Parts: sequence; structure tokens; C-alpha cells
Amino acid sequence: MQAIQPEELTRAAQWLQTLRAEVGQAVVGQLEAVDQTLVALVASGHVLIEGVPGLGKTLLARALAQAMTLRYSRVQFTPDLMPSDVTGHAVLDIASRGDGSLGTLRVHQGPVFTNLLLADEINRAPAKTQSALLEVMQEYQVTLEGKAMALPRPFMVMATQNPIETEGTYPLPEAQLDRFLLKIDIGFPSHSEENAIVQLTTRQRAGNQFPLEAVRPCLDEAQVLELQRLACLVQADERVIDYAVRIARATRDWPGLSSGAGPRGTMALVRAARAAALMAGRDFITPDDVARQALPALRHRVMISPDAQLEGLSVDTLLRAARDSVEAPRL
Repeated sequence: MQAIQPEELTRAAQWLQTLRAEVGQAVVGQLEAVDQTLVALVASGHVLIEGVPGLGKTLLARALAQAMTLRYSRVQFTPDLMPSDVTGHAVLDIASRGDGSLGTLRVHQGPVFTNLLLADEINRAPAKTQSALLEVMQEYQVTLEGKAMALPRPFMVMATQNPIETEGTYPLPEAQLDRFLLKIDIGFPSHSEENAIVQLTTRQRAGNQFPLEAVRPCLDEAQVLELQRLACLVQADERVIDYAVRIARATRDWPGLSSGAGPRGTMALVRAARAAALMAGRDFITPDDVARQALPALRHRVMISPDAQLEGLSVDTLLRAARDSVEAPRL
């Protein structure tokens, strides 16, 4: 296996530190959410961000897009959104018709033909429209009129959603959830963070303006692809991979979880650990990398039982207990 050179490791860590700092110019607090979003980007994965309205989910996505010179599209998911509004459609061009013909079909590419796609409030659209992203997220292509069209690389879906209890939301299908590498839960900021947010967003600024003017582009397409290439080369000891497998398997028969994480969850856990190691300036993953990524990589791949819900337990509480029950290897 090809090894990462020391200068490549140093350069990658510097790029990611700069990107993190630029996103932080607009996103106050939420450092864990920013770091996990960067992990998903480096791991060539997609991320689902959940939180009540007004916590900065959309701002995080816009700040990341502005910090990179990549193509960016946004789709506001609504109950009347159609799958063709996301992927694209074909129209009959009657201006091109010849002798006796009706014309030719011309393909209009949808907003998914971009580098960074923000699927805003994805769970406000019905399952039919949500499922239009399945092929996009798994195979990085769109099939229009029987023809497969490849998406530009790098490609990342950043989806935001409100909690399922919020009025007017539809739960995402399990197959859709499984396509997201990580699920990030954004909570309320601390007192000092909220104070800083209010000052940043209200000082000499209209109410509809985002604090994005300080965010400067610092990464281009080639640099992002290089980071993703290096993440694939991060070394993973067999004992660490076995640790990730044992964590995922522990969720399958853990009390309070009616359904555990499958093999795709284990793969996502290792991919996220590799990206986290690269962000930390290392060319190998440790058990701590796996443990830290267990919750964001697995929380959307398990289902809590009704009895556990009645007891007031949360998915994160049960996942944390399952993870902690697995003995970490000593390297």
C-alpha cells in the first residue's frame, strides 16, 4: 500500500486547519459540527445535519461552500417538490424538428450537477422526492431518459433536517439515511456563544444578511481531491478495524435498540476515522479515532425500541453504552 509522505501529511493538515478557521469566521461555536462536516468532506461522504430551526445548519453549509472554490447548489425541499426538480428532466425541443419529426429530446440538468449540494430541510419533501437522491449519493450519477450521466467530482451532499417531531416533516427512508456517512446533531449554543452570535449577526447588519463576508476561499477542486486521496492512504491496523467491527456488531443485540448498524455502518466508521486521523496530522488511525466517530457514523443507522423511548432513553445514550462495552485494543 502506498504510504503518505511527511510533506503531504503536513500540507494536508495545514489546508484543513485553514479551512476550519475560515468556516469559523461565520459559524460561532458548533466546533464539533464543523469538524465532523470536514471529516465527511475528506472521507468523500455525505452529511446529514439535524437541529431545530435557527441553530445555523444552513449557515454552516453556506460557509463551507464559500470557503472552497467549488460549484454550489441549493435545493429547498418542500412538500410539492418533484424528483425532476432535483435531478433534471428532458424536454421536447420542437425548434429542432426536421421533416416529419416531432423534434429532439434535450436534457436539462438539475441542481445535483454541482460539487456541493445543500438539500435544505430534506425531510419536508415526501419520500418519492427524497429517494431521488439515492442513485446520486451512492453511484455519483443521474439516469435521465435511460442515459447515465456522471456527476462532477468532488461531490458532496449536505442535507439539513428538522427533528421528526416538527410539524410538516416526513421521516427519511432507511435506505436514504444509510447513504449519509455521518449524522450531526446540532444543539443549542452556550451562553457565551449565543452572546457572540447575536453580536455578530445584528451589528450593522440587516436581518436577512448572513455573516459570510469574512469567509475567503482557501481550497480549490484539486486540493479537495488530493485530501480525499490521502485519506484513503491512511493506515488502519487490523486490530483497529476489528474494534470498529465489534462496536457495530454490539449495536445489533444491544438492549433498547430494535435494529443495529449493518456492514455499511462499519465501513463508514472506518472511513470517518481515517479522515479524522488525517485532520489530526497522522497517517494511521487509533482506537480513539474510531470511538470518537462512532456516534456520528452510527446514530442514524440504528433504531430505538418503543420500550426504550418510554423510558426516556435516547439513541446517543444507548450507542455510547454499546461503544463503551467494547474493549479497545492496545497498540
